[in-house]
Formats: sequence, structure tokens, C-alpha cells
Amino acid sequence: MMDEKGKKSENTATIRLATEQDYGAVERIMKQVHRMHVGWRPDIYIDTDPILPYDRYLAHLAEEQVLVAELEGEVVGLLICLVRHICGGPVKEREVLFVDSMAVEEKYRGRGIGHKLFDTLLELCRERKYDGLELQVNARNAAARAMYEKYRFTEKSVNMEFSGL
Repeated sequence: MMDEKGKKSENTATIRLATEQDYGAVERIMKQVHRMHVGWRPDIYIDTDPILPYDRYLAHLAEEQVLVAELEGEVVGLLICLVRHICGGPVKEREVLFVDSMAVEEKYRGRGIGHKLFDTLLELCRERKYDGLELQVNARNAAARAMYEKYRFTEKSVNMEFSGL
């Protein structure tokens, strides 16, 4: 948003737990991001509807796993996180918060809404004393990678594929 002098003004989005009534907006935003993935990798991603089935959304709500960003009464961003209990084999037992999905409405990108979602998530992570915060990012999503790197995320592993079959 711009102020009267043309400078970028502070984002006034509020972050809250999602409700059942937010499903339409969440699905709309998820579709926008999914279209990017289909464009980058049509060999892997299919154009499907819905992206997030309603029953799965309700299951996320029951576990309080969905945050939404609301700006002037409109849902403009979302973050879905899952708790992963890691144990067994040669790894230390840990409780990790995993970002399953994060997206901001196309026309609101670049206004700090993703940062506000992430700041809220980091606060939640600290309050609940998780051992870590993890996510995956599409290798072609430079904007998302840049944001995560600003938060000091580092590569934990690299998935590679052989596509010459």
C-alpha cells in the first residue's frame, strides 16, 4: 500500500486462525499458486479442482493448522502447518513444525503479508517450543526462496531427479 507521499505504508493485515467460512478464499489462493506449479512443471503437476478438498480443509481446521491473513475483511493469504514427530533410526527425536503450504493472493504480493504470516508462525513455534521449523520450496520459485533466506532458512537436503527416461 502507498501513503499520500507515494511511499510504501505498513501492512495492516491481521493474522488469525482460519474458519470454515474462509474455505472459498483459501481454495482460490491455493489455485493461484498451483497454477504457477503447473506452469513450471506440467510433467508433474496436474490442473485439478479442488486443490484442497473441503474435508481435508476441515481436518486442518480441527487441528488448528491453518492461519489466514485478512486485510480489510478479505482473506488475502494463508499458511498451513503440520506438526511432524521425527524419530527412529540414526536421527534425534524431534518435534518439528512443517509449513505445508503458504500463499498470498496475487494482487497483494510484495506487501509484507507473507512476512506477517511467517512472523506469526515463528512466534507460535517459539511459544510451543518446537525443535525446528521446516518447509519445502519449488526450485523455480525464486521469490519464495528469497523470502525464506531472509528468515535465515538454509538447505537441509536437495531433492534431485533424473528425467532422461
